[in-house]
Amino acid sequence: MSFPKRGRAAGTILTELDQLQQHDIDWKGGRAFSLAYYADENLYALAQEACARYLSTNALNVAAFPSLRNLQNDVVAAVAGLLHGGTEAAGFMTSGGTESILMAVKAARGRGAERGITAPEMVLPTTAHAAFEKGAEYFGVRSVRVPVRDDFGADVAAMERAITANTVLVVGSAPGYPQGIIDPISEIAPLAQSRETNCHVDACMGGITLPMLERLGYPIPPFDFRVPGVTSISVDLHKYGYAAKGAGVIVHRTRALRKHQTFTTENWLGGLYASSGVLGTKGGGPIAAAWAVMQYLGEEGYLRLTKAARQATEELIAGLRAIPGVAVLGEPPATLVAFTFADVDAFAVGDALARHGWYVDQQQPPRSLHCTVHAANCNVIRDFLAAVRHALDEVRSAAATGSQKAYGSLE
Repeated sequence: MSFPKRGRAAGTILTELDQLQQHDIDWKGGRAFSLAYYADENLYALAQEACARYLSTNALNVAAFPSLRNLQNDVVAAVAGLLHGGTEAAGFMTSGGTESILMAVKAARGRGAERGITAPEMVLPTTAHAAFEKGAEYFGVRSVRVPVRDDFGADVAAMERAITANTVLVVGSAPGYPQGIIDPISEIAPLAQSRETNCHVDACMGGITLPMLERLGYPIPPFDFRVPGVTSISVDLHKYGYAAKGAGVIVHRTRALRKHQTFTTENWLGGLYASSGVLGTKGGGPIAAAWAVMQYLGEEGYLRLTKAARQATEELIAGLRAIPGVAVLGEPPATLVAFTFADVDAFAVGDALARHGWYVDQQQPPRSLHCTVHAANCNVIRDFLAAVRHALDEVRSAAATGSQKAYGSLE
């Protein structure tokens, strides 16, 4: 498309957008087990309206938009409280998990520099999110990956052996994305604490869900600031917080630790420049939407949505295990499920599911399919299990193989 010489009618443009979306996955109908999270139309409409009211505002400098300061502070404080952060806990909103993780790596590098570390390293399980690799490349921190146990949990003894005098960051996940397993944070964090280095808990997937599951009586191992040695935690609000896309939070145990995340400079002709994260311009829309959704749902609403998602996850796990040749990887305690197949190629099954209008992640190793089960999926689990059986029959009859579809994209 070339840049249009003349403007077009608004109605025509919106009609074209609607037509383009007809080819997208039906994420509101629960047929996407990844990328998009949906609870109900009332909540979605509220997020839309709140985002629209702040569409062109900018939280880069909240002196012009003091309301954004208040909204961001409210959101961060609520998340910090959920994670048992004390009075000194402090953080910022981010554009999501990747930016939060990048900031955790930057903060660890900064704290390490204060200790004279010039060749920083971070120790993390092979299940830790790919965004840590991005942080390693961006900030010059060497990534030291450690194999996990057979149950996909972090191998604490192996991580301890990997820690050196150059280690500035030790990582655990709650839960890890690939198989949905919660790492033993109560064992990992003390390793970092004993060496006066940072421990980041990636709770982007579990930061809302796990506290709610604990309140519902599920046995959730300690993962938050109740564990000595945890220095920062990342939480995504645009996942199981059901907020608009572009809303995450990173919380540090103290303001002193948070200072390493920020960036300031006066080395130009424009005066003091300061920012809290990777972004300069920071859209107010996602901040306002996150605040509005949290206010609307409250703890009661999140308990309801979390209970529904967990029950749907249990239904999915039981249904998958009842299908001959299907194996669930590990014992996922939250709402993420990975599964593989004994006699067919997992990616071929994923391709068949996609042809029939279902979207699941494909990942390796091992070659497997992955579901993040959320509120929109609760009423379609039986249909999805039927689709898995149909896809299995289709792949077995054709002896088909597939190639992995990327989790991210460069397009």
